[in-house]
Amino acid sequence: MASYHFTWDLEFFGYLDPGTATHGFFRIYARSIASTFLFLAGVSLVLAHTPAIRWRSFWNRFAVVAGAALAISIATFFAFPTEWIYFGILHNIAVSSLIGLAFLRPPAIVTSLAVLVVVAAMVADYSLAPDILETPLFDTRVLSWIGFADVPPRSNDYVPLFPWIAALLAGIALTRLASKRGWLTRLAGVQTEPNLLSKAGRHSLVIYLLHQPILIGLVYLFSLVHPAPPPDPRVGYVMSCQTSCQNTGGEEAICQRFCGCTADKLIAQQLMTPLQTGAIQAQDDRIQAIAEECSIGAQLP
Repeated sequence: MASYHFTWDLEFFGYLDPGTATHGFFRIYARSIASTFLFLAGVSLVLAHTPAIRWRSFWNRFAVVAGAALAISIATFFAFPTEWIYFGILHNIAVSSLIGLAFLRPPAIVTSLAVLVVVAAMVADYSLAPDILETPLFDTRVLSWIGFADVPPRSNDYVPLFPWIAALLAGIALTRLASKRGWLTRLAGVQTEPNLLSKAGRHSLVIYLLHQPILIGLVYLFSLVHPAPPPDPRVGYVMSCQTSCQNTGGEEAICQRFCGCTADKLIAQQLMTPLQTGAIQAQDDRIQAIAEECSIGAQLP
C-alpha cells in the first residue's frame, strides 16, 4: 500500500505522467492490494471470534476502524474537496466486518457460494439485477458506497461494498476451511521468530494512517529542491477525456480516437491551455464544434 501511495504522490506532484497510478499495471496493483486488505480482514475475523464471537473485542475494533475511516473522510474533505474519500478501504472493512459476522457460523460452502454470487454479478455487470438498480440515486454519495453506481462521485479512494465484500467473505471461507482441516497449526509454524514485518503487522492501522502524510511531506520537500518538469497538457487531457468517455458508456477504441482528435485540434487552435485553466468553458462554440467534428470522425472505421 505504501509503495502504491508513493506512486500516487509522485504523480500528484508531477514527477509521473497523469493517470500513471490509476491505469495499467498500477490499476491492477491497487486492486490486488485492496483485495488483500479485505481478505486478511476476513481471516482475522475468523481467528478472533472462534469458537464464539467476542462482542466487546469486536465492537472495540469496529470503533477504531470506523473512527479512523471518519478521520480520513474529514481530512481529505479539506485537503481534496472535489475528490475526498467518502467510502474507502477502511470504510469498507468496517461495514463488511459487520456483514461478515453472519458468515462465521454457516458452513464454509455457504460463504463460498456467496462469494461466487457476488463475483458472477460483477462479471455480468449486474445485468441480471432488477431495474431498480439502474436508478441515478446510486450515483450519489449517499448510495454509491453500495457499489451499483454507473458513474460514482470522484474520490481518491473508492472501495464500494459490492463487489469488494467478496474478498472479505473469501477470507472467512478459506480460514474456516483451513481451521477445520488443521492447516492453521502448520501455517503458524512457518514463521515463529519476531522480525520487522511481524512487528509492523501488530500496528498496521497506525502505519496505514501515518505513512501517506509522511510520504507526501517527503515528496513535497523534494519538490522544493528539485521541482518536477511542466506536465504535457495533451497527456493529461487525453487521459481524463478517455476516462470520462468510457465511464459514460463509450467504446475504448472510439474514445481513444475521439480524445486524440479533440486534443490535436485544441492544441492546433490554441484552445487547450484556456480550456484547462478555465478561461473558456467546454460549452464554448469552438469547443463544441471540435467535439462534434471529432465525434463523427471517431465513429468511422
